[in-house]
Amino acid sequence: MAEQWFHKRRDAIKTFIRVVFGIVWLIDGSLKFQPGMSDTFIQMIQGAAQGQPAWLMPWFNFWASAVAPNPAFWVSFIGICEVLLGLALIFGFMRKISYTLGALLSLFIWSIPEGLGGPYGPSSTDIGTGIIYALVFLALMAINAGYGPSRLSLDHWIEKRISWWAMIAEFE
Repeated sequence: MAEQWFHKRRDAIKTFIRVVFGIVWLIDGSLKFQPGMSDTFIQMIQGAAQGQPAWLMPWFNFWASAVAPNPAFWVSFIGICEVLLGLALIFGFMRKISYTLGALLSLFIWSIPEGLGGPYGPSSTDIGTGIIYALVFLALMAINAGYGPSRLSLDHWIEKRISWWAMIAEFE
């Protein structure tokens, strides 16, 4: 009985998960435009480097030096990417590309300002949100591939009018 309930509502459930995740990204992206965010961005990267193994220090030093000349640009760029990703998720637009780029962006966020969720030790209780976000994007890819196209999306509407749109929207 429960299996039939889920199966009958799969489009609505897929859409609900995608839209809620999009709202999370939209909020996260809009928070990047808070006053002072660009002033603390380099400190976030340097703070993430604290306690990391020595072999990871070149990675954090590279990003700290890359961001240092213009942190406002990087914060704005990331914020814009997150807002656009949130809107793409909410409306179901270019899902194949959005999910793939979202997973990559999540991994970059996890590996740079979140410091790979580390340092790991006895007091460590969290691996960071970026890796979880990347896994949610992978789950959305799997759901899309397993359950077929999402009829409750902008992509579905476009696919009816432009036949090749499915190549950039659907996982088959």
